[in-house]
Amino acid sequence: MRWTMRSDDDQRALYATGRADATARRLARLWAAVFGAGLMPRRWVTLEVVGRSSGQVRRFPLGMADWEGEWYLVSMLGEDCHWVRNVQASDGHAVLRRRRARPCLLVEVPVDRRPPILRRYLQTVPGARPHLPLRPDAPLEAFTDVAASYPAFRVDYGTTQEQR
Repeated sequence: MRWTMRSDDDQRALYATGRADATARRLARLWAAVFGAGLMPRRWVTLEVVGRSSGQVRRFPLGMADWEGEWYLVSMLGEDCHWVRNVQASDGHAVLRRRRARPCLLVEVPVDRRPPILRRYLQTVPGARPHLPLRPDAPLEAFTDVAASYPAFRVDYGTTQEQR
């Protein structure tokens, strides 16, 4: 079995219902362990947030976008995504794991400030490209048209040192 997908259609099929299928969930568990251990560059992290229904800690492997000196998490599946709803239910309180756990506050970015963040996200997180309806080199105005559908959160570590 190949661990890489053959096409964008294959990648989209993992989330055909808007939720991860069994294969996507298995891959997510694998990547959450890899990212959490710090085995990838610093933009790859494991988000840990309390589940809004279960009360259990849920883990999601995510890629971050860097923009103007800040780090951002973007939902490639839009606003009806478990991690987005869990973060909103927890008032933004979460932990990002990369070698070690770092508590943070995820601050939702207003829609009008999302376009450059979404573009940077597509430029730096290749796995998201099949899920957003734009190319990474699309004009900024095109990102304005879809910004309301893709939540973005600024990562605020408070007074802790920059993520390593």
